[in-house]
Amino acid sequence: MQRTRPVPQLPAFPTGPIRFFALDVETANSDVGSICQLGVACVLDSGAILTWGCHVDPGTVRFSNSWLHGITARHCIGAPRIGAVIDHLNPHLSGRTVYQHSSFDQRAIRAASAALGRSEPDWGWQDSVKVARAAWPELKGNGGHGLGNLKKVLGLNFEHHDAIEDARAAAMVVLMAAQA
Repeated sequence: MQRTRPVPQLPAFPTGPIRFFALDVETANSDVGSICQLGVACVLDSGAILTWGCHVDPGTVRFSNSWLHGITARHCIGAPRIGAVIDHLNPHLSGRTVYQHSSFDQRAIRAASAALGRSEPDWGWQDSVKVARAAWPELKGNGGHGLGNLKKVLGLNFEHHDAIEDARAAAMVVLMAAQA
């Protein structure tokens, strides 16, 4: 008798009048498609931010990036695989504006999709780094526009290298840039 892996339940995705999304991933190792955590910030029309996220089973036991984000193979035991996560997100994100802080997150989703023999999801990718550069050009050469520096300069409160927190921070950068 062949044992099948139980399908993990994914958290319910926020609903409401959503203006845009921000997405962040963490990877298990140097393979850009080894997504082990994914977070989404949902910015409502009111400006409120709701978050969603989960650990992801990256299909590897090689977690050489744990030093950066603290996620180990133990955190991902029983977690959904990336295909199930993309399938869960696609009805919400397809054709919608999805910010990432640099192009890494889109590359990771593209690589993970390709490993499954799928096309990249049709999400309306935008880059919050470009938004930050336009809003705060004085940061070029003065710490830059990475989330770590923006955290200090803009007084953002978040846990860096946690996908849910980084997605929320990217959303906050976009909202703050609109006010700058």
